[in-house]
Amino acid sequence: MDETVAEYIRRTVLKIPRDEIKMMLQKWGFLSEAQLQTLNFRQMKDNISQEVVQLCEENSADIKQAAVLDIIYNHIYQNKRMWSVYQMKKSGEELEYFDITDFKKKFKGRLRSALKNVTITFKEYEDNAIWIRVAWGTPHKKPNQYKPSYVVYHSQTPYAFISASVLKSTLPLLCQALIVASSYHDIREMELRSHSLNSLKDIVFKRYSQNFQTYSPKPLKGGNVEPKNADLRIVQENKSEKERIHRLNREAFGDGPLPKLEFAQYRLETMFKSDPKMDVLDKKEPFRCLVKFSSPHLLESLKSLAPAGMADAPLSPLLTCIPQKARNYFKIKEKKGLLPQNFVSP
Repeated sequence: MDETVAEYIRRTVLKIPRDEIKMMLQKWGFLSEAQLQTLNFRQMKDNISQEVVQLCEENSADIKQAAVLDIIYNHIYQNKRMWSVYQMKKSGEELEYFDITDFKKKFKGRLRSALKNVTITFKEYEDNAIWIRVAWGTPHKKPNQYKPSYVVYHSQTPYAFISASVLKSTLPLLCQALIVASSYHDIREMELRSHSLNSLKDIVFKRYSQNFQTYSPKPLKGGNVEPKNADLRIVQENKSEKERIHRLNREAFGDGPLPKLEFAQYRLETMFKSDPKMDVLDKKEPFRCLVKFSSPHLLESLKSLAPAGMADAPLSPLLTCIPQKARNYFKIKEKKGLLPQNFVSP
């Protein structure tokens, strides 16, 4: 077994929590059950990794087998990577039969026609997700296994989730290979990013109801006792206002858990308005800007603005339309009260 393969397997095992090493090795399936029985999983992880490498040498492991173990690790710990959503587009609405063998062949062929030194590994999962791992090299250097790109593609859908390598120049090659293999004609980034891959899937696949419980402050100890001299009209007004905010917030976001989105951006285009007498602008050109949102939990942050008193209810459609915009990136349908007239797709 090549020394670089042995070292890569060793480092991959070291990343795995000790209590989960046996489980991941079983999922890997490269080592037999009899070989796994010889391992002492209670010793130090460094010793475990050395023993795993020795067993892999007995089985003549190569980089492709090592890459599969890395895919298994990243599938379980997918939140350790930053994921971006890409949407592909066909010229027509025709549906084609999906052949996984043909997909793999076209993907490899397209990528290797542009760059010879690449390691391409596939693993299929039960939810029709194809995990693709690509380690990039150069014309004169072997692939760097420690800085791979990951693609998660759901067959017969226009969506792909990409965790790109730090080498930005590889992203166009990856996108080209993806549209060729999946028989699409265009691919664009949806400008939604998150460490939570499942949350991004929930948004684009409409797997969540845009209804979730709104934030309500915890009552003070002693119950809802109002001051003796409190004006009952003020108390009733405050109660009515809270109920109004709760109702509007529920209409905007709904009930149910929120997808964990960390980044969103879109371009805004609107006309600049000024007093004609001031003659500020010689030409009537639209005002354009790039709006970016980022937060550890973006949608949760937006939904809490009104109950916290930091924004008026209902929230601006520019904020509440973010999940809807994600699902309708190429063809945004303007609906009354949902999207503002000056909202344009990037």
